Amino acid sequence: MPRRQWLGLSALALAVAAIPWLAGCEGGSNRSALRGIDVTGAPYGRTLSLTDQYGQRRTLQDFRGKVVMLYFGFVQCPDVCPTALARAVEVMQRLGPDAERVQLLFVTVDPERDTPALLREYMAAFHPAFLGLTGTPEEIATAAREFKVYYAKVPTGSSYTMDHSAQTYLIDPQGRLRIVLKHEQTADDYAHDIAWLLREGA
Repeated sequence: MPRRQWLGLSALALAVAAIPWLAGCEGGSNRSALRGIDVTGAPYGRTLSLTDQYGQRRTLQDFRGKVVMLYFGFVQCPDVCPTALARAVEVMQRLGPDAERVQLLFVTVDPERDTPALLREYMAAFHPAFLGLTGTPEEIATAAREFKVYYAKVPTGSSYTMDHSAQTYLIDPQGRLRIVLKHEQTADDYAHDIAWLLREGA
């Protein structure tokens, strides 16, 4: 497993281990059928405040009533990020009319190069409703810490690339972090858990 994914999943495992109860502990809904990791009640992933590709300040409160797919990456990512975004497009297709109640947020971990204009172009290449979020290096670091995301600049000759963890977070229509899905999981897994949040996860 690549170092970035191992570090990201290790941090996630430690955070999950700190939660004394997971699936099946709240209400009567059948949460054992979830494909991702149930992190309901986690003491992280509660706040986000960044700027989208159109210059509008965004917080999780803006997306109440929708399930948010939250992903951290960067535009020049050669494979992992395009794969994640292409899968998100498949998820939207699988959800049909329910896709209108889903919002993809792509947080750049490379604000130095990922300008709003570049994010507009990159998001539009995948889906017109996808939002790219950026901010100052300090704001990006704060968002990454809040969601237990690892990232680091890695020199490559005269330039650099970004090493980063690749999990996707699902935030329910009430703005609460509920599920973490691994990069290796399928569009069907993602669509299944999103549909569950829309139907039963309140």
